[in-house]
Amino acid sequence: MPHTHHSEYLQMVSLYIKTVTNAFIDEDKLQEEWETLNYLSKPELTLAKIEYGAFEALLKNEGIDVSYFPRDAQLSLDSVYCRDASIATDFGMIICSMGKADRRGEPAAQRKTFMAHDIPVLGVIESPGTIEGGDVAWLNETTLAVGHTYRTNIEGIRQLKHLLAPNGVQVIVADLPHYRGETDVFHLMSILSPVDKDLAVVYSPLMPIRFRTYLRDLGFELIEVPDDEFDSMGCNVLAVGPRKCIMVEGNPKTRKALEKAGCEVLTYSGQEISVKGGGGPTCLTRPLKRRR
Repeated sequence: MPHTHHSEYLQMVSLYIKTVTNAFIDEDKLQEEWETLNYLSKPELTLAKIEYGAFEALLKNEGIDVSYFPRDAQLSLDSVYCRDASIATDFGMIICSMGKADRRGEPAAQRKTFMAHDIPVLGVIESPGTIEGGDVAWLNETTLAVGHTYRTNIEGIRQLKHLLAPNGVQVIVADLPHYRGETDVFHLMSILSPVDKDLAVVYSPLMPIRFRTYLRDLGFELIEVPDDEFDSMGCNVLAVGPRKCIMVEGNPKTRKALEKAGCEVLTYSGQEISVKGGGGPTCLTRPLKRRR
């Protein structure tokens, strides 16, 4: 994969997703798991499928090659948020190790899919190390930011550095606050979405000062998400190309700020598939390849 140039904002070529049909499966599974997994309320299956269909269509309309993780009844509803079980690099995929116990089976399942489709794997984060893909964001081709959170621990970060150092990648650690505690889904990408080489959407109140300063020093202009658009996932923005992005409907201020910065913004209704489970468009996708 060396020439695909990993980033969060170059032109998206291909990605994996896991549909609501393959992840939520049926009404019984939703009923059984939503509370344990800390969803805000139970997703409505029919509506969720409609929302997901529209989200999938947005991706395909951009000419992105979409592949699918298979249905697997052993995995939880959370497997719809397929960003978290792996990390894409120019040297192969890194298979994660989940910090949320109910999600332990996801990395191995993704690895199986990658192996079956000849997608190279660079390495595997081994227990007791934990890393979730939502805690990781490429700032440029040689710099990967990782959040130290309740889902990503020091040992996981150590292993990540060990895998990437030989390939000339610098790993920058952002120590994130306790915020809503161990059960909350609070990832680095909850407060940071790079949308171009010099533009990122951020929620500064939860951002470490050192890390925020580092972003400024790298030349990033920061689009600040207002307090009233943080819970509605205003900060979770998926770039499908430089300054072209997808976000959840219902964040008009952030959308306006993005457009003012020259971005084209596509939105989808994400009440069932994003807001209830705490996973926006970056969480719903596992980008594989991007190109200049």
